[in-house]
Amino acid sequence: MKQAELTGLLCVIWAVTLLYGEMVAFWRPSLGSCSWPHQSNNASSSMVDRDYVKVAVLTDPQLMDRTSLPLPPKSLALELAQFFADLFMRRAFHQSVLPLQPDVIFFLGDYFDGGPYLSDEEWKESLSRLKHIFSLSAHERYSNIPVYYLSGNHDIGYGILHSRRAEAIKRYEKEFGSRNYRFAVGKVEFIAIDAQTIDGNPQGILTSSTHDFIKNISMDVQAYPRVLLTHIPLYRQDWTDCGPNRNSEIINQRIVRSADGQEVVYQNYITEESSKYLLDSIQPVLVLSGHDHDQCHVIHESKYGPVGEYTVGTVSWQQGNLYPSFMLVSTSNFVPSTASNAEEAILTQPCFLPMQTHIYIWYLSLFALTLLALLLWPSSGVSVGHHFSDLMGLGKQLISSIRSRTKEKNEDLNCEYEMIWDAEGSMHLVKKALSSPIARTSEKNLVERGTAVMRPTVRKNSSQEIEVTVNADTDTDAMAKLLPRASRSWTKRVIKRLVRTFRMVIIIAAVNVPLYVMLLFKDWIDQ
Repeated sequence: MKQAELTGLLCVIWAVTLLYGEMVAFWRPSLGSCSWPHQSNNASSSMVDRDYVKVAVLTDPQLMDRTSLPLPPKSLALELAQFFADLFMRRAFHQSVLPLQPDVIFFLGDYFDGGPYLSDEEWKESLSRLKHIFSLSAHERYSNIPVYYLSGNHDIGYGILHSRRAEAIKRYEKEFGSRNYRFAVGKVEFIAIDAQTIDGNPQGILTSSTHDFIKNISMDVQAYPRVLLTHIPLYRQDWTDCGPNRNSEIINQRIVRSADGQEVVYQNYITEESSKYLLDSIQPVLVLSGHDHDQCHVIHESKYGPVGEYTVGTVSWQQGNLYPSFMLVSTSNFVPSTASNAEEAILTQPCFLPMQTHIYIWYLSLFALTLLALLLWPSSGVSVGHHFSDLMGLGKQLISSIRSRTKEKNEDLNCEYEMIWDAEGSMHLVKKALSSPIARTSEKNLVERGTAVMRPTVRKNSSQEIEVTVNADTDTDAMAKLLPRASRSWTKRVIKRLVRTFRMVIIIAAVNVPLYVMLLFKDWIDQ
């Protein structure tokens, strides 16, 4: 294969890699790797689309901002991190979620990263990005899909911030609506609560309003199966197994309160007392939560029986989870005849998105392999087979040289050297075989290797003598001339190979960089 053919092959490999990593990988959920649970093989054949409403559940996009990384605001590094994080979620939404044709979309909170700490201008900028990523503007062609929102701790903060940054809650409610509300999808009722306030100061207005909302729910007659929506997961014992879809380490309960013990500064899960209160008051058949950034399925015990909870993983690839995901939920359009059939009323299926970190690692690996291939490939006009045969021949010569040195070394053990001067006064070393070779180590002290014997007369060569002429001056001059010449030749070859490699890299980049840029911006611009 010639250099031109190698360059063409690498161009094709890079093009295929970019097309997969930037486009095809996001088609997998909609191409069969993920499907609506009521359409799976495990569901009853009588369960058809008209019997269910299709709900897509996403959580924790946590749009990066100046609070996310220790980088200067508006710096190029931060802007690039934001762009690639936003681009991944936009691709995930438009190429993985929407092709599944959901009827309803849920967001379980944490839309921003530093929500409570952003100025109004910064918050509006992040909100504009959120609407662009998920096509939430009124003029978007997907605006006919109902969307329901849940508040998260990165949106309004924990209880300790509610009195200090009241504007964070006001602007959230102005844009996304109430933090505690109920709605029906099909014949299933969903109860959305503000989990950030439920463990706060009981005398506080926000906590009291959340408890009043839950109390009113508990007093109503339950006509449909209920699903509890909470950003913060319910309490579970430490090291509770999260099931096979968990990819990160289990996170145990950690709750930090203010000095007076009234307000929450941070918490991983709702407290055990509040969790029990929610399960007994709302009586859900299922709990959906976020906050943890990874998948988790646990079973809670309530006085009405076991209740399953699914914690949905983050939809972003830059939030500590290498396996971003979303969830598909099928809610029934029929009222189950008995309580035992309530599980058929709500079916769930987690779906995983492309592993963006692994894609970028493959890009770097392919780049390294490309450089090695271009650097080590033989020059034009030289076949690959001939190139490798030369390398094999060089290896054989090296092995023969080593063996020859070993043989000469062994012969030296059974010979002696004599120093002889000829008529012109030149000195010669004559190797002479011993009459009795050294056979045992014990005889080593009798015959010394390389014994030099002074002879005043000139001797003629015999069949047992090998003459070795030492001409030090001639060899030194020859080596002095050969070394610089060999060094210059090697340097010239290296420079020529580097220039050739750079030229071919430019050709590969000229073909694939425009393709990469096109793939980036085709998904970013409004469709």
